[in-house]
Parts: sequence; structure tokens; C-alpha cells
Amino acid sequence: MTSPARLLGAGDVRALAAELDLRPTKRLGQNFVHDANTVRRIVRLAGIAAGDVVLEVGPGLGSLTLPLLEAARAVVAVEIDPVLADRLPATAAERAPGRDLRVVTADALRIGPGDLPLAPDVLVANLPYNVAVPVVLNLLAALPGLRRGLVMVQSEVAERLAARPGERAYGAPSVKLAWYADARRAGPVPRAVFWPVPGVDSGLVGFTRHDRQDTDKTDDTDDAGGADREDVFAVVDAAFAQRRKSLRAALAGWAGSPPAAEAVLRAAGVDPGARGEALDVAAFTAIARAGRHAAPTTSGP
Repeated sequence: MTSPARLLGAGDVRALAAELDLRPTKRLGQNFVHDANTVRRIVRLAGIAAGDVVLEVGPGLGSLTLPLLEAARAVVAVEIDPVLADRLPATAAERAPGRDLRVVTADALRIGPGDLPLAPDVLVANLPYNVAVPVVLNLLAALPGLRRGLVMVQSEVAERLAARPGERAYGAPSVKLAWYADARRAGPVPRAVFWPVPGVDSGLVGFTRHDRQDTDKTDDTDDAGGADREDVFAVVDAAFAQRRKSLRAALAGWAGSPPAAEAVLRAAGVDPGARGEALDVAAFTAIARAGRHAAPTTSGP
């Protein structure tokens, strides 16, 4: 029977940082978790099963990697910092021997399925605050086999990702994540569990991909409503770029004019006087479908 992993404490984190002459940088969002209860809680909330392949983004010194290795079949760790990526296998061998860890030195914003040695089922990550939203959206777009996830992000970002129509935090990130998955808040994370201590609060967001098949291109009979992702995201971006305006005004540039926007909205069954913050992803999809021949499609994942 494999012995339990030896998790990193505050002293271990500082000792590893000193060994590597590591000075955590805000640019890379390097705030390392050093609390065993927190990382075990994250693994538990993520629902990791023995057969899962976990994708961890930004493993850093390995605080979360170790309990993930203990619970999963394998962990694929994507780390942008080559110094940290080079040290991580040794940390795993010392503290969680006999487990399957694959380390990929890469930018998670540019990861595709061909860049990973195993196809992951679950995303679990402590994400840098400045890139959390694009990383999650890129991975869901690039890795269709990614069925669920739990990410630790800035509290404000967590609120935005999990917000529902009509809530104050609801915006483009909320709708775009809802295109792929059902999201939920999974609890706060105190500042004191990080080194160095960040200047903002953190929170956990969980998500489960929709049962329907998500593809970038869909036909008129698909559940996605006959609009592709780029069409829908272009509408979302236009609506929230001027979120205090009515959709008739906010989508005027996208549609070509306010009357054209109104015609598209009415065809989609949406009130032209409504605001984007009142619409769910199905309504945005209906607008994109109604206006796809007139609207540009320049938005990314």
C-alpha cells in the first residue's frame, strides 16, 4: 500500500524557495499555499477519484500537487516557470513516491490537447489572479475531455465566474463560462494560508461541463441554438462593453445600427430595452443565431 504524501508546511515552502533563490513575483501571480488543511480541502471539494487524470495549472512548489497525486491516478502539471517546473518532479519523488506526475513547462493560455502527455478529466488549480478567466476559458475550449474543475482565484473573480443573470457581479466572464459549464462558488480561502500573503481575498469556484456536446461550430438543430461560440462571445462582448445601456444601443455597433440591433433582438425574442446583465447564455445564443449573417465574429475563447 502506498504511504500518504508528506505535504508541505510553511517552513518547507520557505526552504524550497531559498534553495531555488526564488523571489515570488506579482507578474507571475506567485503566492504559494502552505497550509495542509487548505490543500486537502481543495482536493476533497474537487471530488477527485482514484481513476481521474488531473490537470494542475501553476503548481509552483508543489503544495497542491502532493495531495492531488495522493488522490488521483495521475497529475499533469503545467508550469510556466522553468525553475519551478524542473524542481517539481524531485519534490514529488521525495514526498509522494510511486505516483504518476507529468510536468509540462508551458503557458496554460496556449495549451492544446497535443501539448499534454495525458488527456485530463479534471482541472484543479491555484490560478494567478490576472489570467484566471482566460486560462479557464482557454482550457475548456481546447480540452473537450475536461469534464469538471475547481479553481482558486481572487474572490472578485470567483464572484464574476459564478454569478447569475441579474446579480451585480454578472458579466462577460459569467456568460462565457456558462457556455461551457455550470459554475458554483465553493467557499472562501483566507489570506493567511499563502506565502507571501496576498493583498486580496481568494475564493474557490467549481464547475461541471454541460452534458450536451460543446463544439465551436453547431448546426441549426443543435442544443447550442445554431450559433457558434465566436458569434455568441461577440454578442456578449458588445453587450457588456456598454453594460448600462439598453441592448438596442449596446449592440448597435455589432449589428450595424440601433434599428438593425432592435430587429435582431426582436427576432431572437429579446426585449430591445433590456440590458445584457439580465440575459442568460441561452438568450445570448438566440441573439447570435438571429444576427449571425450581419454581425462580425471576432471574439476569442
